[in-house]
Amino acid sequence: MDSESLNIVEMISNAGPVVQFVLLVLILFSVATWAIIIIKFRYLRKAFLQSDEFVEFFWTSRDLSSAYAKAKQLRSSPVARTFRIGYAELKKLSQSGMLSPVSSEGENGNNTQVGSHFFGIDNVKRALRRSMNAESTHMIRLVPFLATTGSSAPFIGLFGTVWGIMNSFHGIGQRGSASLAVVAPGISEALIATAVGLAAAIPAVIAYNYFTNGIRTIESEMQSFYADFLNIVERDILNAKEGRHDPQR
Repeated sequence: MDSESLNIVEMISNAGPVVQFVLLVLILFSVATWAIIIIKFRYLRKAFLQSDEFVEFFWTSRDLSSAYAKAKQLRSSPVARTFRIGYAELKKLSQSGMLSPVSSEGENGNNTQVGSHFFGIDNVKRALRRSMNAESTHMIRLVPFLATTGSSAPFIGLFGTVWGIMNSFHGIGQRGSASLAVVAPGISEALIATAVGLAAAIPAVIAYNYFTNGIRTIESEMQSFYADFLNIVERDILNAKEGRHDPQR
């Protein structure tokens, strides 16, 4: 095993400058890929666990203020952060007296409440949407680099291989000999570039698919929570008798 490792190091050191540059680029890609994998895996794992914890607490809590206190503790949960933004906007509107149903006069002259339209609810919706967009942008950050590595690393390695083989055949032409002993070292040195390119691309593709599926799952949870939270606001908070009090469920 040690001799094989030494042979690989020797082949890399004997490779041409272009092949060595390609190998350096691929190694940097691989290091960056594994750094992103570790960072995103830890981030998404915390996001999943804390989001599940918050959603469970949200539906078992007695009021929104206690859910808000819990959300401040779960700083790695996108759902909890979205709720904090929505609750803060809701609280601001409640304190300003803007949380009231819009009434309209019917054909018989009686005042009737418009079913789902409330004064100020659009502000809460916009705050929630901005928060969800910001969370989605934050979650997807660095992940496209994995797709770039997965799609480009094999071709970068192939370029190094082609260049190395081209130099090997050029050397054969200068020496006038095509024996295996002359051809094999140059070709083996060139093929290392393809191997390193695949070694960088394979984990990048696997991680990219894993992370994108996880991000879609969290985004789906945020969308479901967005709809549920607005239903609670319209049904239980905006119809409350004391609109300026802390909303109770």
